[in-house]
Amino acid sequence: MDDSPHAPALLQRAFDPLPLGAIRPTGWLSRQLRLQADGLTGHLDQFWPDVARSRWIGGDAEGWERGPYWLDGAIPLAYLLDDDALKARTRTWVDHILAEQHDDGWLGPLVDEAYGYSRDPWPVFVVFKALVQHAEATGDERVVPAMLRFARRLQAILETEHLRSWAHYRWADMVLSLHWLYERTGQAWLLGCAATLQQQGFDWHALSQRFPFRYRSRREECDLRTHVVNNAMGVKAAGVWQRQSHDPDQRDHMQDMIDVLDRYHGQANGMFSGDEHLAGRQPFQGTELCAVVEFMYSLETLIAISGSATLADRLELVAFNALPATLSPDHWSHQYDQQVNQVVCRVSEDHVYTTNGPDANIFGLEPHYGCCTANLHQGWPKFAASLVMRSQDGGLAVTAYAPCRSETELDGQAARLEIASEYPFRDTVTLRLHGQSREAVPLHLRVPAWCASASLEAADGSARHLAPGFNVVRVVPADATELRLTLPMCPRIIERDTGGVAIYRGPLAYGLRIEEDWRCIGGEPPHQDWEIHPTSPWNYGLLIDRDRPEAGLRFENRPLADQPFSPDGSPVIAHARGVRLDQWKLEHDAAGPVPAGPIRALSADEPVTLLPYGATNLRVAQFPLVEP
Repeated sequence: MDDSPHAPALLQRAFDPLPLGAIRPTGWLSRQLRLQADGLTGHLDQFWPDVARSRWIGGDAEGWERGPYWLDGAIPLAYLLDDDALKARTRTWVDHILAEQHDDGWLGPLVDEAYGYSRDPWPVFVVFKALVQHAEATGDERVVPAMLRFARRLQAILETEHLRSWAHYRWADMVLSLHWLYERTGQAWLLGCAATLQQQGFDWHALSQRFPFRYRSRREECDLRTHVVNNAMGVKAAGVWQRQSHDPDQRDHMQDMIDVLDRYHGQANGMFSGDEHLAGRQPFQGTELCAVVEFMYSLETLIAISGSATLADRLELVAFNALPATLSPDHWSHQYDQQVNQVVCRVSEDHVYTTNGPDANIFGLEPHYGCCTANLHQGWPKFAASLVMRSQDGGLAVTAYAPCRSETELDGQAARLEIASEYPFRDTVTLRLHGQSREAVPLHLRVPAWCASASLEAADGSARHLAPGFNVVRVVPADATELRLTLPMCPRIIERDTGGVAIYRGPLAYGLRIEEDWRCIGGEPPHQDWEIHPTSPWNYGLLIDRDRPEAGLRFENRPLADQPFSPDGSPVIAHARGVRLDQWKLEHDAAGPVPAGPIRALSADEPVTLLPYGATNLRVAQFPLVEP
């Protein structure tokens, strides 16, 4: 292996993520993370055996991926909130993992054959992600040597025992960490190890070019290629590898995997179906929570590499809709599967899922399977940690909008960027840049593709129009400049090829408000298992002109609550007119296929209320249209 300092460099990213701790959430985002710390994430290591007694910390429970998954989300949560208690508990994990490194460099327990194979590196891929975040937040000097020792051991193993099972499909996660190590050590052999992983790993781009999985997966064809979480992780493979391959075609391939998943499995909430395997475009099919948070991480990674505003738009769509909708408002329970048209959540032997079980869409501690219980934690923290990045022209890029404060250096001087906003519920974002430098620095401000009339107003009242995409504005930090970005939100309707339409305003999808009856079916407070039954009708078509949706929708702003992603706390609701469709019924304990329309109304219309998708637990978000 070549340790020469003249090894070929990695291609520069468009944006460089700030180290963990440089961004602090504020406003509603801070409260969201606090709910998470007060809920499952902040307590799972105290009572759930697979984390509390994990073999990764010397216990007798599961020693594969679950403990690492929790750590990968708990570390960024601890440092984003500056939560000393949670930081201390994650530090205990890191201390044990590093102290117990094997003499040959292996990290963690040898795997129980029931989960993988004894030298299965997949769980260490996750541990590496956690260690990277820990090192960036703390400067812990033990991390890089320990990671280097494991990487040496892994490279030796791969020479005789090729990647297989989960690691074969998830190789890009490890390559990311090896690139991080290379950028800090310059040791060229790390790129050789990364190349071995890529060569032995699954070719996601080749799959996207000849994609055979175009319908709901049949049980007999389900394998690790159809596994929805593998696909969510595989989305980033082309972008990750392009930094090392220098292949310009790879940049174009970044979007290919997303496009093919959208074409055959796309859902109105920004996700693609998979319950647990790719399941087609019908809105009653489910999407696994692990896929939501892993797709977000893939998007965050690709945004940094490519600087794509399109991918940043997609990240907001998933983060503000699919993520909160699959978590209970108090963050003490979650679903394994969420559905776009989710009209009841109950244990049912007669279900629509190909491989998932009867409890897959209830809210609970570990419905169906515990992987999502372990892995849900990275969603909000990694989103918060990726809101602001450094641009290669010496400035900052705001890649997604949510309230936060970031501390960094610009032009060699300390600077602070504050973002104050109730976006995505409101259409204005206030940005304040403070610092000592008298030199103008660039701010890259993203205008979403759905916004045709964005404007930026300075403190002196001057204003300019901004086009969709990233717009560069030059600001002098010492002037403590305040900018007001307005992103007017107009309702829009998108037709779905499985019938009906989805309704959006800004980055939010909207769904019918269905009154709920939460029924505890087991577990211990506060992390019980819950069925949710509807207490109001759900089978409505909407009276909306697809060419003039604003004429049939009236949006009402309400005060921002402590938990805006809840039916009673939503800061915005929409009023519409709907017609009950008696022919639209439950099938296999799920909403049946959306009736083809437009449908001639046979009964009187009545008022209906729509909520942001992320504020619903039960909902219809793919509607038939009804003609008067």
